[in-house]
Amino acid sequence: MKTLKKYFAQYFELFAWTTGLLLLAFMNPAAEEHFSFCIFKWMGISFCPGCGLGHSISWLFHGELVRSFNEHPLGIFAVIILLQRIYTLIKKRFIFLTA
Repeated sequence: MKTLKKYFAQYFELFAWTTGLLLLAFMNPAAEEHFSFCIFKWMGISFCPGCGLGHSISWLFHGELVRSFNEHPLGIFAVIILLQRIYTLIKKRFIFLTA
């Protein structure tokens, strides 16, 4: 049972990161109005260290490197880290299936 939970968690993580990046890739970052999950924005606080990260990633997938960096300087690094994590999860699953 413990092993089954572990595999489910890894597949869920792989699904979540992949889906998130795909949604950001197809998002229109130039849209004026958008829904935000930012708790700081809901509370009326204007500064949030994470705001703009999704738009930054979306601009990066649209090939706009300068706009991506202007939106959030860590967007490029976030994509690199997420792609590395997706690769690691796929590699773990592939080795498990071939063994």
